[in-house]
Amino acid sequence: MALELDALRIFIEVADRGSFTRAAEGLGLSKARVSVRVAALEAEVGTRLVQRSTRAVRLSADGEAFLESARALVEAADELSRTFVSPAEVRGRVRADVPQALARNVLIPALPRVLQAHPGLEIQLSSTDRRVDVVREGFDCVVRVGRLADSGLVARRLGRLPMTNCASPAYLAAYGVPRCLEDLDAHLVVHYALRFGADAPSFEYPEGKTYRERPMRARITVNSTDSYQAACLAGLGIIQVPRLGIGPRIQAGELVEVLPELTCEPMPVSLLHAYGRTVPRHVRLLMDWIAVTLAPHVDA
Repeated sequence: MALELDALRIFIEVADRGSFTRAAEGLGLSKARVSVRVAALEAEVGTRLVQRSTRAVRLSADGEAFLESARALVEAADELSRTFVSPAEVRGRVRADVPQALARNVLIPALPRVLQAHPGLEIQLSSTDRRVDVVREGFDCVVRVGRLADSGLVARRLGRLPMTNCASPAYLAAYGVPRCLEDLDAHLVVHYALRFGADAPSFEYPEGKTYRERPMRARITVNSTDSYQAACLAGLGIIQVPRLGIGPRIQAGELVEVLPELTCEPMPVSLLHAYGRTVPRHVRLLMDWIAVTLAPHVDA
């Protein structure tokens, strides 16, 4: 059995978008063409991969298992193709959006090497906590931290960021060091919210196999990660942040880790784009570089 890569790419697009119509739009094909290629693939592998209904498209159990192998085959083929492309041949401008902390602490320090290796590559890097509109604002790819909304974008999971709870020495001298969950009744948190008034301050902690939120008091609310960390350094409350980027401040004694057994849920990191299977070579190169560069800093 020799499976065609184009058929695999079409199947992956249908699985990612959950719709033959949206897959066809992303691929620039007719809906009928997409349906025919998926049906032919099912006939070739000898099993039903997709459960069709008038409202939704879902993968069968065999389809879920096949999807993982299909991705691996397509990625291997793409990697083989890229292996024989001269760096000088990869040209173009890539516009990407990355959260501030990841840009500052990981990606920007590593940029000189990739730009030196690919002199035809130009990068426009946006760094903001705001969730940009990928299509409307013309971004080629974005890195998102946190749970994903159903956006219709193609998502590539990169891993999860381990978390920690921190406070400044000055804050702990004033309020004491919390030793258990109940001690938090006498403490403050710095409240982070992209939209003021959208939610109430809380402290997230593990309970069994899930996570719960304990209501807390906050005297300051911020809407950027830089301000969140600065408020903690100023002694305004406890923060819950990815360990990435905060480690040096803990080692320097500027911040102190508290309640290490009660860290909040690790934050998923994803790479998103709207190209479907037809990702331009220079965009694919940058996305692969981002994934490799972030890999040492995230858990599986």
